[in-house]
Amino acid sequence: MRTIKGPALFLAQFIADKAPFDSWDGITRWAADCGYRGVQVPTTDSRMLDLSLAGQSRDYRDEFLGIARQNGVEVTELSTHLQGQLVAVHPAYDAAFDAFAPPALRGNPRARQEWAVDQVGRALRVSRLLGLDRMATFSGALAWPYLYPWPQRAPGLVETAFDTLAARWRPLLDLADEQGVDLCYEIHPGEDLHDGVTFEMFLDRLGGHARANMLYDPSHYVLQQLDYLQHIDIYHDRIRMFHVKDAEFRPSGRQGVYGGYQPWADRAGRFRSPGDGQVDFGAIFSKLTQYDFDGWAVVEWECALKHPEDGAREGARFVRDHIIRVTPHAFDDFAASEVDRAAINKALGL
Repeated sequence: MRTIKGPALFLAQFIADKAPFDSWDGITRWAADCGYRGVQVPTTDSRMLDLSLAGQSRDYRDEFLGIARQNGVEVTELSTHLQGQLVAVHPAYDAAFDAFAPPALRGNPRARQEWAVDQVGRALRVSRLLGLDRMATFSGALAWPYLYPWPQRAPGLVETAFDTLAARWRPLLDLADEQGVDLCYEIHPGEDLHDGVTFEMFLDRLGGHARANMLYDPSHYVLQQLDYLQHIDIYHDRIRMFHVKDAEFRPSGRQGVYGGYQPWADRAGRFRSPGDGQVDFGAIFSKLTQYDFDGWAVVEWECALKHPEDGAREGARFVRDHIIRVTPHAFDDFAASEVDRAAINKALGL
C-alpha cells in the first residue's frame, strides 16, 4: 500500500481577473499559502498554461514547473474537462456549449469538435513533456438528452450513441497510450459516462482500452444515489484520479433527484465544501488506501453556500486530516515468530 498524495487543489474554480488569481505565479503562491502541496491545472486559460507554447518550448515548460515548485506546489495533472465536453455534443446543447470554444468557432459544430480533439491531443503531449502520467477530462454526450426513457427511445439509439462516442475517443486513447498518459474521465451527470454502467458500455466498445480510466468524484454519486463506496470496490483498478468534493441529498415531498429546475442552493441534491456534506470521506480514503491508489487527493471546490476562499483553506486541512500514512508493518508483528517448518507440521498433525 502507498500513502495517498495531497492535499492538492483543482484551480478551475479560482481563476479570476484579480490578483492573486489572475497569474500562474500568484495563484500557485496562494494555493501553497492555503496549505496545498499540489495543483491540478485547467488548460483553457493561457494565463495558467499556454498549451501551444508548452508543446513547443522546453524553456517555457521549465519556467512553468519552476514557478510552481519555487512557490511550494507541484503540478499534479492537467485537465481538459471543457475540451473533452466538446468532443461529443448533442445538437440540443450546441448553443450552451459554444461558450467553451473560441469565438471564431461558435456556431460551427464540426470545427468546434475538431478544435476540441486537437486540444485534448495537445494536452496529452504536454502532459508527457511535463512528466505527468494521467489527465482529467469529460467524455461529452450524445445520448444524455434521452436519459429518461419517455418517450420510448428508438431501438438502437443508445447503442449508436455509444458506438460513435467510442469511435471519437479511440484515436485520442491510442495517442494517450503512445504518450504514456491515462485519460481519466470524470464520471459526471451531463456526460454519457455518468455511472459505472455507462463507463462499462464505453469500455466494452474500446476492447477494454488500458488508457480509459476514471476520475472518481463521490459528490456526483451522492446526487444520483449511487453507492460510492461499492463503486470503489468494483472499479478500483480503473480509478486513477480522485476529486475530494462533498455533497448532500435532502429529498422532500416536493423534489428529489431531478431537483425541480431549482437553483443549486434550493436543490435536494447540492454540492458542499469538504466536510459540510454527507460523503463518508473516512471510508473513501480507507478504501483507496487499501486498494493502493497512487494518485493525488485533489479538492474540487464547489459549494452553494460557502465562500470559495474559505472552502479552499478548509479543504486543505480536511484532506491532510484524512490522508492515511500507511503502516510499514503488520500491527501484530510484535507477536510474530520465526518460521519453523517442523513446528508447523507438528501443529497440523502432518
